[in-house]
Amino acid sequence: MKNIKFITAKEAVKVVKSNDRIHLHSVAVTPHPLIQALCERGRNKEFRNVRIQHIHTEGPAPYADIEFEGIFQLESFFVGHNVRKQTQLGYADYIPVFLHETQRLIREGVLKVNVAMIQVSVPDKFGYVSLGTSVDATLAAVEKADTVIAIVNPNVPRAFGDAIFHINDIDLFVEDDSPLIAKEMGEISDIDRKIGRFVAELVDDGATLQMGIGAIPNAVLSMLGNHKDLGVHSEMFADGILPLVDKGVVNGKNKAIDKGKMVATFLMGSKKLYDFIDNNPGVAMLDVAYTNRVAIIAQNPKVTAINSALQIDITGQVCADSIGTTHYSGVGGQIDFLRGASLSEGGKPIIAIPSVTNKGISKIAPILTPGAGVVSTRANIHWLVTEFGAVNLYGRSLQDRAKLIISISHPDHQENLDKAAFERFGPHFHFVWDAE
Repeated sequence: MKNIKFITAKEAVKVVKSNDRIHLHSVAVTPHPLIQALCERGRNKEFRNVRIQHIHTEGPAPYADIEFEGIFQLESFFVGHNVRKQTQLGYADYIPVFLHETQRLIREGVLKVNVAMIQVSVPDKFGYVSLGTSVDATLAAVEKADTVIAIVNPNVPRAFGDAIFHINDIDLFVEDDSPLIAKEMGEISDIDRKIGRFVAELVDDGATLQMGIGAIPNAVLSMLGNHKDLGVHSEMFADGILPLVDKGVVNGKNKAIDKGKMVATFLMGSKKLYDFIDNNPGVAMLDVAYTNRVAIIAQNPKVTAINSALQIDITGQVCADSIGTTHYSGVGGQIDFLRGASLSEGGKPIIAIPSVTNKGISKIAPILTPGAGVVSTRANIHWLVTEFGAVNLYGRSLQDRAKLIISISHPDHQENLDKAAFERFGPHFHFVWDAE
């Protein structure tokens, strides 16, 4: 790194001026030293009306706090837990967008990026660095930003694929050796295991998997040990996939594209996961324009896309981004992969949810809570799974759907749901129900 001139984070963020738009690197590689320095300038009121965008960041997000009203305005592409309260209060905001189009907003100039703040690996002998655990829309920001500020961190893994680019594309360099934010696998509940078992039964040998982070994906993965020749093409993966790689269950042999490679656009997990992708030619960290493009996803056979939701109504409408009018997360890549899986030969789009919330409220409702966002329409839904079973809604009428969905709802709520369906569809609904 002898040819690189390093400056402090405090010096680097001096390029930010009023009315700029900043793109922040995502998830485990969130550039916290730059964020801290930026917020220090904000407290000194050295600029105003600076817009900040990112997908999902881990760790503190002070720029979204009330104290910076008029100084920073967060416009996230996905509302994570660290900015959820501020977004719900209106001090931060959200841009509804399919995950695959986040980069398009940047590349086509809909969102002009003035400053990109990123973390990268140590340059190799040829001067190439890696974006490590998150490529997503950040590569587009690197391409289009007026100024790119990069933290060079030896803890950022040297991931291959679109993650690799040359130091000539970086304007300012900051040095840091803080560990990446890591997240260990959580406990898997009995309900999660039941859901995982039903989902695992839907996974065929040779399937290409898409799933996120959390208890249900981990439960599914823990039950795939006897499967064969699974592949991965996902927006992300986490630690739960590693035992299947070790056993040879995940090998990508059956994939039609990127054969033998695990494809993702970002990761979140433990240090073991980050070490796994370091210099690993079997992992391709690719642009979100590729990983989440429906036409690309559909090229692989038996794409099995496993996604979750906050609420679903008895016709199959899925809310995954809000609780009524209260915003909770984002559109993300759910539609990207539901559509991709539905167009894949032998593909299976799956929504997997517990039947009730932690407070016992049914996640299956007669109608979505007023104000709820419909992320996936009733026409997009195929398989729905709860701890009470799995039903395929594809090609089924509204009344058939209602019966199937109610059949895997929590028993405590089935009577009310049945009554609501009767009121909605009329007495014929009961006749058909009894006939079957």
